[in-house]
Amino acid sequence: MRLPRIDGEIERRLLVNYRVDPDVLRPLLPSRFRPQTVDGAAVAGICLIRLGHLRPHGLPRPLGVASTENAAHRIAVEWDGPDGVETGVYIPRRDSSSWLTVLLGGRAFPGVHSHARFEVTETDEDLRVAFRADDGEAAVGVHVRLTPELDHSALFTDVAAASAFFEAGAVGWSPDRAGGVEGVRLATSAWRVDPAQVVSCRSSFFDDGLRFPAGSAELDSALVMRRVPVTWGALPSVAA
Repeated sequence: MRLPRIDGEIERRLLVNYRVDPDVLRPLLPSRFRPQTVDGAAVAGICLIRLGHLRPHGLPRPLGVASTENAAHRIAVEWDGPDGVETGVYIPRRDSSSWLTVLLGGRAFPGVHSHARFEVTETDEDLRVAFRADDGEAAVGVHVRLTPELDHSALFTDVAAASAFFEAGAVGWSPDRAGGVEGVRLATSAWRVDPAQVVSCRSSFFDDGLRFPAGSAELDSALVMRRVPVTWGALPSVAA
């Protein structure tokens, strides 16, 4: 039995964004999706998110699950829907510190996860998040500092433009356990992002020269969200 909706809180969400050659991303996507572009460049990245108070929709907050660290490699995509072009993200891989999330993901609620071990050091202005998956297929280490403005981004003119882009991509698709893709839609009444400067970043996914030849994926920007109440709604699975 699948839960139709899950309530919770984004205690912290770090989005690390890359500017990518769309032709390099197309082979990584199911055929129904195509890269969403900004001035000809595709947008991909890593979402490092700590979730708290997760519970079936309608249950009181104190009954939620304790905080969990999670990661998603994501690609901004678009597809043809019944009412025209729709936008969201395709997530080829998800990882979590929680064995419960690994067990229930793709079963009780969309989102197949692998287990990983996370290390986090965080202050109000400085954030370091690293993880390594148990299966050895993913490893990330990111250090950012919050800044007043979004500087040096080739994708977004300012933080308002970046915020609007990611808020519009509220639907996330990822591989299910049966060879298709399953989706969730994020909803919140308190969307807010703050800009950050990337001090250092390593990613086994984006640093892979076979997947991303030299110059095809360039680190662009980072955004941070904190203490945002959210609801995730499950969407029907579709053929890949």
